[in-house]
Amino acid sequence: MSITNAAVACGWLLLSLLLSAPIARAGGPAYTAYGDERLAALITEALERNPGIREALLESQAARHRIPQATALPDPTLSFTWHAQPPETRTGPQRAGIAVSQSIPWFGKRADQGAIARKLAEAHDQTAAMRRAEVVRQVKLAYYDLAYLDRAIALAIREEEVLRLYESLARAHYAQGVGLQQAVVKLQAETTRVLNRRDSFRQWRTQTEATLNVLRDRPDHERLAKTRLESLPPADIDENRLHQLARARRPEVRAARLRVASEEDNVRLAQRQHGPDLTLAAAWGAVGQRRDEAGRIAPPSDNGKDTASFTVGITLPLHRSRYRAREREAVAHLEAAKAAYRRTVNEVDADVRNASVRLTMIGARIARFEKALLPQTEHAQRSTEAAYSAGTIGVLDLLDSEEALLDAQLELARLKSDYMQALAEMERAVGTAFPGEPS
Repeated sequence: MSITNAAVACGWLLLSLLLSAPIARAGGPAYTAYGDERLAALITEALERNPGIREALLESQAARHRIPQATALPDPTLSFTWHAQPPETRTGPQRAGIAVSQSIPWFGKRADQGAIARKLAEAHDQTAAMRRAEVVRQVKLAYYDLAYLDRAIALAIREEEVLRLYESLARAHYAQGVGLQQAVVKLQAETTRVLNRRDSFRQWRTQTEATLNVLRDRPDHERLAKTRLESLPPADIDENRLHQLARARRPEVRAARLRVASEEDNVRLAQRQHGPDLTLAAAWGAVGQRRDEAGRIAPPSDNGKDTASFTVGITLPLHRSRYRAREREAVAHLEAAKAAYRRTVNEVDADVRNASVRLTMIGARIARFEKALLPQTEHAQRSTEAAYSAGTIGVLDLLDSEEALLDAQLELARLKSDYMQALAEMERAVGTAFPGEPS
């Protein structure tokens, strides 16, 4: 195998090893699955397989490889000279020469370049952490949509069964001459409406499954088992503490802070450009023996002796306007990075505030549904059903009561799903597990 082919093969091998590495080791904000093993398994799989996370990790690894490049010396220069017409010297004709020169940046330049590259690599690490946190959030949002849809489909199926029972009861009333054919028709129409709603839920569930499969890098048609919500974890909303936590833990804030630090190093590097760079060189010259008449009659003691020389040089930073322009550019980038940091902090504060308000409002609505609205609706439905069976009210009253109960049950299921999604949004907002211990 040639050297070129071997290098290509090694490159492909290294790339395959990188692609097969577990992405979850990249680190990132902690998260909690609230004790739900299925959710934890889905998140773990997404973190290991998601192409977006893999892309961000490889970009971070690439940024790490820029550090030794930034701190390395420039390549030395090797030059060879052949004299077509050798110049005569006292010791003989100078036929050829070899020289090696090395440029050395001014003191501190390489250290600053390395610091900049290191901080930018760390910023890429935070970008990978952002991608990781966002994937966790998206998995949770889709998972809780799935939980709501499975509950909604179950309610629609139960409602269909109840309406079928009512239809058979209406047919019996009509056969006994105490009911109207119109009642049967209305019940059939309501059954059709419920079936259409159920089909909409199933279509929505298929789309949500596809979203989860994409996040896990699975075929989009892969089926997922039914999901249900258990007890809702309580959320302690202390906005001051959450704001502090978010500013300390959000990857976006950390990345913005690192960019400010790298721009500070860049300003210092721009200021060092006023210093000259050094050049060290060593040369060797091949000298032949003298062949002229004087040289042959009285050759010098060092006749034909090769020469060696050493050179020290510096650049002359005369174009001060260029260096001052670079320094002003670096200062402008620094101020822009500071402005970006302030913008990021403000956005993070807004995320925490919005998540806090949403969690509080959804929790209050769930409490009202569970303590008042749903029990009242269930009681009204039972009373209406008994009255219809006794023949004291018509089918329209029965349908209104049944529809109100179904809507209340669906709304409560949606609120519970929204509550868990709001917890996921808060977790993303603060940049760490909320609430509970991290997984």
